Amino acid sequence: MDKLNISEADLSEQFIRASGKGGQKVNKTSSCVQLIHKPSGIEIKCKQSRLQGSNRYFARRDLCDKLEEKILGIKSKRRQEQEKVRRQKRRRSRRAKNKMLDAKTKHGEKKALRRPIKGSE
Repeated sequence: MDKLNISEADLSEQFIRASGKGGQKVNKTSSCVQLIHKPSGIEIKCKQSRLQGSNRYFARRDLCDKLEEKILGIKSKRRQEQEKVRRQKRRRSRRAKNKMLDAKTKHGEKKALRRPIKGSE
């Protein structure tokens, strides 16, 4: 936060009730952290953990990542990893799939030529 010149006075922090996994404990405690960076207007909600303290840490870390992306124009390592996984899971186009299958067929034909001839033994 020091490198990006973020001060605690610029942050508005609220604790709200989280939703999702956690059962009754989540419904009773306000463990979700909502951070708003006033100068940039970036809003972060963090409910990764059931602990309020760790959510405060995660929210500040996410805020720093977003501000770094905005200021430097560089995508964070975590964002790059997310995009890589998304690309890997994406369905191949019909053309790419046909191209891959053609390459496999040609490779199989090459391997078939390496087999010994049955009648010559």
